[in-house]
Amino acid sequence: MKIGVFSPNCSGGMSMTEAPRSLEITWEHQIEIAQKLDRWGFDVIVPIARWKGFGGSTNFNGTSFETLTWAAGIAQATENISVVATTHVSTIDPVVAAKMAATVDHISGGRFGLNVVMGWFTPEMAMMQCDLLEHDERYTYGAEWLEFVQRLWSSDEPFDVDGKFFHAEGCESLPSPVQSRPTIINAGNSRSGMDYAAKYADINFFVTPDLEQMAGYTEAVKKKAREEYDRNISTMTSSIVICRDTEAEAKRVYDEILEKGDWPGAENLMSIMGMQVQSSFSEQIARFKERFIVGWGTMPLVGTPEQVVEALQQVSDTGMEGILFGFLNYSEEIDYMGEKILPLMREAGLRK
Repeated sequence: MKIGVFSPNCSGGMSMTEAPRSLEITWEHQIEIAQKLDRWGFDVIVPIARWKGFGGSTNFNGTSFETLTWAAGIAQATENISVVATTHVSTIDPVVAAKMAATVDHISGGRFGLNVVMGWFTPEMAMMQCDLLEHDERYTYGAEWLEFVQRLWSSDEPFDVDGKFFHAEGCESLPSPVQSRPTIINAGNSRSGMDYAAKYADINFFVTPDLEQMAGYTEAVKKKAREEYDRNISTMTSSIVICRDTEAEAKRVYDEILEKGDWPGAENLMSIMGMQVQSSFSEQIARFKERFIVGWGTMPLVGTPEQVVEALQQVSDTGMEGILFGFLNYSEEIDYMGEKILPLMREAGLRK
């Protein structure tokens, strides 16, 4: 089971709360986190591309490092872990993106991956002077963008582009990446998002606490990639981990995160995502808000190391091949996971 860490480059990480935490958006702390992950043998580190916070009492994710330059620094400071950058395609020219990605791939010695995001946060797009296209049209744009980038990576001769969105002459980008193509990641899960992932991505992320839904989606996207595009695709999910020596202690931390949660920020986020905070499904919406407070809407894994590994086995049984973790205190809890959870994962056959 591939494992990694998500969102260490943004204030708040994955939890919208005023509960005490040690995560700092300083370069020294980012290097500390990345090098610990590298030493413990984690497979990948993935940042969030964020340009504006979500308001509320904490302005969740309002302070962040840009991810391509972040990835270059992290790549230089590590030896084995795969390093990903996240990019909103409408905010960066394909020629610039191709050159930057190839540069990071050379710095890392071929450990670079690109998380391709279509863009969805309207205030960010307004700040970038980008028009937010209709949902399905964003994926049409993203397809043309990625095909342009991939052609830049692979072509030895200048070429012209005359598409729906891009019109360019004499395009080239050398050197090519170390890899034939850096790993492409995408988290699209709508009908058009799944189709995009099946056609272009190496890894598709799908987040839900429902194991049955997780299994069904995993089977569907792999089948689509195989039958419609003659490709193989991997799937991963994400989770906030609150693991302590006793279940009671872990639940106390979970309760404190909620007690000190940034509820206005969560409502802002859910409203932007089109999830009405006032509806006839008030109980369901309340549960969604709790999940966003605790871990950006992901599956919470709360309990002892044994309970966490049992839950990871259930995730693996759905066909998911990997999972990205978030923590309240990244640096300390990475060490805790390395000492207490990784050995149990190896015993269970989840890790070599």
